[in-house]
Amino acid sequence: MMLLAKAALGLGGTIVLTGAYTMREGVIRVDVDEYRAGGCHVHLWVPAAAVPMAMHFVPSKHMRHTSEQAREALPVLHAFVKELKKYPDAEFLEVVDRDQHVRMRTHGGKLQIDVEAPDQKVHVLCPLSAIEDVTSQLEEHAPGA
Repeated sequence: MMLLAKAALGLGGTIVLTGAYTMREGVIRVDVDEYRAGGCHVHLWVPAAAVPMAMHFVPSKHMRHTSEQAREALPVLHAFVKELKKYPDAEFLEVVDRDQHVRMRTHGGKLQIDVEAPDQKVHVLCPLSAIEDVTSQLEEHAPGA
């Protein structure tokens, strides 16, 4: 009986540590709601650490191809994220039109984009560290790197 309790404690501890490691960077959250006939409602929550981890399983030829396509944007994206980290809670863009509202800001070290219109709402929340990790991995696989 004691052996079973130790095994259960070990398994439980492993699950807790794995969850804590996976959630350490936060969550990438995408919510899309369309308010029309046949509209979709997508609510996606992914641990931010899972995306760079999953990129390690992408075949090299596909990573090289993606890096090649993004070659011109990668330095700009890398600099953009580096600068955004200096402003952990800042409002960068807010556009209000009669019935539409667009907002882009950083909040708690995450990039937050909100779009609200009469027929749809889109909310994206992504930790800056996850964007930086993805950018770094793409730069590593760039041709000539």
